[in-house]
Amino acid sequence: MAMRSILRLMAMALLSLGLSVPMAGAAQARPAADGPFPDVIALPDGFQPEGIAIGPRATAYLGSLEDGDIYAVNLRTGEGSVISQGPGTPSVGLKIDNHRQLFVAGGCSGTGRVIDVGTGEILESYQFTEPSCTTNPPTTFINDVVLTRDFAWFTDSRQPQLYGVPLGPGGTLGDPSDVVTLELVGDWVQAEGFNANGIATTPNQKDLLVIQSATGSLFRVDSETGEATKVDLGGIVLANGDGLLVQGRTLYVVQNQLNQVAVIKLDPSGTSGVLVETLTSENFAVPTTVAIFGNSLYLPNAQFGIPNPETAKYSVTRIDRH
Repeated sequence: MAMRSILRLMAMALLSLGLSVPMAGAAQARPAADGPFPDVIALPDGFQPEGIAIGPRATAYLGSLEDGDIYAVNLRTGEGSVISQGPGTPSVGLKIDNHRQLFVAGGCSGTGRVIDVGTGEILESYQFTEPSCTTNPPTTFINDVVLTRDFAWFTDSRQPQLYGVPLGPGGTLGDPSDVVTLELVGDWVQAEGFNANGIATTPNQKDLLVIQSATGSLFRVDSETGEATKVDLGGIVLANGDGLLVQGRTLYVVQNQLNQVAVIKLDPSGTSGVLVETLTSENFAVPTTVAIFGNSLYLPNAQFGIPNPETAKYSVTRIDRH
């Protein structure tokens, strides 16, 4: 099956994730205060963004679901270019470290790779599991990544497990033979559809947070044992939960099809949390994840389910950080 058809099927599957929840009380997020940074940044037609990471010099990096290209754009001017050609399979979640190394989740390819954003060179590739881009539905989908002191942890939305790439001093990347596969156990029950999606660290940075898209549940995961414990959110269901971002004790959860971001105040260990606000914007068009720069949040608009995604116009939306 052609990659375009696979991605359309994935988009349709994403449309059905979770249960809808009332949007009453959602705050209309203000575009960030007037200044040199635009509120909407245009991306190349047909780019089909999903992940975003922001590095030094106000540069954002985005990956294409269509062919895996990595696009760098200046948040101040909106000017950008492809810095690394994709492998023809999706680039999904992204994170960048202090050594200008961009970690890329590879979707149905079953891979993760690391790119030098200065040269576009692929520094290392990791084959976590068998590729399934020609399988309907795919049996693997490497969806997101978070960086901790010792590992880069990748989620798999089709398998109840995480993949850990060891990290050494000075940005040293672990050998592919040293990758850790961490089975999710405890409260985790694999559901039909997309499961482990966005990933972040708890405020105290001792454990991981993983959103299960199919159920709207948030889990705290022990990175040594894989023990998953459902986070007590007082009954709140994070329907269509996608990308996660933790800043201090504040957790931002992007709810893609709902065009909103849940703002949750967590306890330091990530055991419990309270929904304090819900953000939305007239510029949202199925945002998938979120990155921070200064006092602004940046969200790529994936527009899942639209006709002719290969020629559609795509963008990144900026709103105030709350």
